[in-house]
Amino acid sequence: MSITRRDFMATTAIASGIGAAALQPAVAAETNSRGMPMRNLGKTGAKVTILAFGCGSRFLAYKDEDEADRVLNQAIDLGIGYLDTAQGYGDGHSEERVGRVMKTRRKEVFLTTKIQARNGDAAMKRFDESLRLLNTDHVDLVHVHALSGDDDLAAIEAPDGVLKAVYKIREQKMARFIGITCHAYPDVLAKALERHDFNCTQMALNAALAGMNLPAGRGSFYRWPKGGFQEVALPVANRKGMGVIAMKVYGQEHLSGEATPEELVRYSLSLPVSAAVVGMPKVSQLEQNVQIAKAFKPFDANRMRQMSSELANRKKVAMDAFFANHVDA
Repeated sequence: MSITRRDFMATTAIASGIGAAALQPAVAAETNSRGMPMRNLGKTGAKVTILAFGCGSRFLAYKDEDEADRVLNQAIDLGIGYLDTAQGYGDGHSEERVGRVMKTRRKEVFLTTKIQARNGDAAMKRFDESLRLLNTDHVDLVHVHALSGDDDLAAIEAPDGVLKAVYKIREQKMARFIGITCHAYPDVLAKALERHDFNCTQMALNAALAGMNLPAGRGSFYRWPKGGFQEVALPVANRKGMGVIAMKVYGQEHLSGEATPEELVRYSLSLPVSAAVVGMPKVSQLEQNVQIAKAFKPFDANRMRQMSSELANRKKVAMDAFFANHVDA
């Protein structure tokens, strides 16, 4: 992929910490009614809470359905106004759980789900099922789930592919905005963002610069670009004014022993992003993350460089191997 001078300068600013503004997003000078800071979702005109509740494997870790309902209601009560689910999380189980709470609280949250199918007709059929499970007639954001390389991008872009379906979903106002997520392949995500009219994107942005290195076939492995999403895909999304959602902030808890929760959350939120999706498999973690988000202050560029250097040296390779073939289902 060719890189323009503008892209290069944006990437260099983030990587080297030239000026604090290169790392620190514009934070809306407001909170919601429960004291949670909010930011603009790119140029969509929407505002979202900086902390989003991840409804993937960490939410499914609550085995009792009543407990899951209580935790999700508590998250909203504490100020989290962004819920992130997907069709692939428990084959609809996560959407069903979220839908029980949406019966009475839909207007209080920004609701996101994701489509895993690559065929357009299959995607439309499954999205209708998502709306049914979520007890709503629309979501705020629907993502194409887990972009996984050049061949996958070609399937998404095919004449009968899911890209045409998500455009239709947006046109018919079944979703306000559309996006794409990626756990690996920052360079392929950058190409997708350049080519298409996405409002938002979600990518792995953590202090270890870790993502998921996936097999490329025939015994070879995809080479993770230096700097990962932070240096390759994030500048493209920022330049196009997209809402950017950080994920893998804790590295599925694999970074928890390497830095404090406050440091990990503050690092990701100090990047030019709208929000960070965090899985919270314990109520104590929910309460802690809410406190961190409500007291958020961005790190300066020197602290960002120091954290990233230390954690990448210790954890990146091991985390990339752990996350192979993983989409948080």
